Amino acid sequence: MHHHTLRWHHRELALGDRTAIMGIVNVTPDSFSDGGAFYNEDAAVNQALRLVKDGADILDIGGESTRPYAEDVPAIQEAARVVPVIRRLTERVPVPISIDTTKAEVADAALAAGASMINDIGALAMDPEMAAVAVRHKVPVIVMHMQGTPRTMQNNPTYTDLIGEVRRFLQDAIDRAVAAGIDPQHIIIDPGIGFGKTAAHNLELIGRLASLADLKAPLLVGPSRKAFIRKTLAAALGQEPAADRPEVETGTQAAIAMAVMQGAHIVRVHNVANTRANVRMLDALRRAAA
Repeated sequence: MHHHTLRWHHRELALGDRTAIMGIVNVTPDSFSDGGAFYNEDAAVNQALRLVKDGADILDIGGESTRPYAEDVPAIQEAARVVPVIRRLTERVPVPISIDTTKAEVADAALAAGASMINDIGALAMDPEMAAVAVRHKVPVIVMHMQGTPRTMQNNPTYTDLIGEVRRFLQDAIDRAVAAGIDPQHIIIDPGIGFGKTAAHNLELIGRLASLADLKAPLLVGPSRKAFIRKTLAAALGQEPAADRPEVETGTQAAIAMAVMQGAHIVRVHNVANTRANVRMLDALRRAAA
């Protein structure tokens, strides 16, 4: 397990001995897992506060659904969803707030409102201005692997060498970030579970995450409530469970367990309370086995 310490502004986040938990707040009417339950500003703020109380180390706030076949949201509309939530939370939570967006304009507005990380599923490539925003604000960035776009990514995703192709993509993203002036110590990589991958691809990626360790960047994994869990469980249960079924949460925690044992530094989840118990136990097991 590689150890990393993110230092920026007045913050420090040690990654390695203790798995960090990123809690998801979707301020969207159409996200794949919570169906817009937190679309209302007050509901989103209350959900975020609950996640921090449950043990979230980072909050990830997004105003555009990234589910398969999702339509694009105009930047002005996306910013209008997230900025008021971020502004209110900045005064009330001690943990860093990440803005989940592919748009530089939205990231800039969110960072000005108090966010202090960028989670870009476009890996700084979907908006040519995104890297400049990260440089200007001196914040960490998460770059993610995706084949295609949210609208096209699940149209028959294919790979000849899954791990090798994901590795090369993420190395290119790291190189692109560094060339743009982003501090190499501020780059986090995400293999993009569920983004342009079949269920079999996702299982293989999680099982072989350690293959990405030599990229020497903190590793974030987000399997929470993804369709591959429901598809995998369907064979055992006789039918595919609904996203809110307890079996799906159990499947999520199993995927997290494998990811952590394979070297994940940060896990991005909906249910922070369950995840906290899981990863603290995993951390203790890893330390005992070292």
